[in-house]
Amino acid sequence: MYTTLLEVLKDAISHLMRANYNLSEEDPEAFRIEIPPERKFGHFSTNVAMVYAKVLKKAPRLIAQTLVGGLEALPYIASVSIEGAGFINFFLKPSYFQERTLKILQGEYASSLSLMPAESIQFEFVSANPTGPLTIGHGRQAVLGDILSSVFQKAGVAVTREYYFNDAGKQMKLLSRSLWVRYNRLCGSEYEIPEGGYHGEYLVDIAERFHNESGAVYKDQWDDSIEAIFMERAKNEIFQMIKGTLEAIQIHFDVYYTEASLFRDGIVEEVLEQLKGREALYEKDQALWFKTSDFEEDQDKVLIRSDGMATYFLTDIAYHYEKYRRGFSKVYDIWGADHHGHITRMNAAMKALGIPEGFFNVILHQMVSLRQNEEIVKMSKRAANFVTLDELVRNVGKDAVRYFFAMVDKDSQLEFNIDLALSRSMDNPVYYVQYALARIHSLFENARNKGFTYTENQNLDRLDSEDETFMIRDLLLFPEVIRDICTTQQIHRLTNYLYGLAYAFHNYYTGHVFVDPDRPELSNARLNLASAFRKTIEEGLKLLGVTAPERM
Repeated sequence: MYTTLLEVLKDAISHLMRANYNLSEEDPEAFRIEIPPERKFGHFSTNVAMVYAKVLKKAPRLIAQTLVGGLEALPYIASVSIEGAGFINFFLKPSYFQERTLKILQGEYASSLSLMPAESIQFEFVSANPTGPLTIGHGRQAVLGDILSSVFQKAGVAVTREYYFNDAGKQMKLLSRSLWVRYNRLCGSEYEIPEGGYHGEYLVDIAERFHNESGAVYKDQWDDSIEAIFMERAKNEIFQMIKGTLEAIQIHFDVYYTEASLFRDGIVEEVLEQLKGREALYEKDQALWFKTSDFEEDQDKVLIRSDGMATYFLTDIAYHYEKYRRGFSKVYDIWGADHHGHITRMNAAMKALGIPEGFFNVILHQMVSLRQNEEIVKMSKRAANFVTLDELVRNVGKDAVRYFFAMVDKDSQLEFNIDLALSRSMDNPVYYVQYALARIHSLFENARNKGFTYTENQNLDRLDSEDETFMIRDLLLFPEVIRDICTTQQIHRLTNYLYGLAYAFHNYYTGHVFVDPDRPELSNARLNLASAFRKTIEEGLKLLGVTAPERM
């Protein structure tokens, strides 16, 4: 397993605490290693003395004083101080930062970091019904799922990206009828789109293509076989549309799993037998019910309606049962916040089937709105006057869509500012980060133009100023950010981190000369520092699925 810088520091402090106070290794207290608010306090600080004060029944400052000598004796610690009630602040030696910079230059961040157990997990996301184009809400979920998948892979986890294709049920029947109505209008027959049906112009286009191919063969005719024909046509064309939109933001799935296969392969029947054997089902009002209340604080739910049609809940149980049979250690479903109520009943179903706790996990995200010309764009999918994800990508580009969807906490509403996304200025966060890379490339071009010979991995001992050690400290936090995202699923921490790196580099760039013929060793050292920044930012942008340009 890869050991991060913060883990190195935390392990050293834990060892000192055990040595000084004869503490048990099996029951450590949860203290933190933090970034101090100001440089004068050090590269890092820890609250370990405050955390252990109650346990040891000692003043935090006294505990801190017992640790100072041990910390100062560590080969990578430059100095230690105690602030306030007992915060311990410390600086690391420039030599330590120089050694770690060399590892970054040699490609430490370019491969798997082995930060997490090597288990097999699945991320299921988007999974939109093939009833219309993807919305910007689907876009946020798609980006969230794709970036999380990439981050977990970076952390050493085997990840499967999966799209659950809802191609059965009531919504598909409504879609079929809605397309049939559009088709008949082209044949000269007027019918009303059914209540709850689909009014989007995309169905007109599909109807026109179908009419051109088949003529008026199905005019005024409707039965189960014709419903199936129109359902298949609508489903296939819309799903190709969805795939095209996902391709435009470079999202690809390893598995497309169809709802219909759950019936075809007998999974639904197997789940019903399992639940029946566990006495978790009963009949009422000619419907089949699941005893949700036996497992969670929730009302019992219908699995098969009185008309014999399976509910979405039943097929979802079957789908997750099938996921478990495939051998995943954990699965993560990414849903909009409006699906929150479905979590409890799914947890109940997992318990009823004997699936271990921790296997089924849900990541919720809040909704998205668009702002343009200082106004919120009003949208309604059912009324068919919504902005599609495809339109947004064509308007602002893939990079802006992915970065903007990633940069806001998933638990907060996201307001996508179209004007900001289109601007080529330092106010645009994705431009700001990408421009740092462009500046780095320009430095090396400038060096070549001046006849300066750059030597990779050399003269790092010249990186010893305060600015440089704090910059390298920030580079060394990259693995920590990856691990943190795996724990919290908060992908905005990566955009925040990359923005912080870009900010540090832009500041350093404006205050320092990189290529000075009179100081070749220092110049070479600074170009190596720039190269370490380039490699780290590029790795971060790769995880975001955002382009790393050489020129802007």
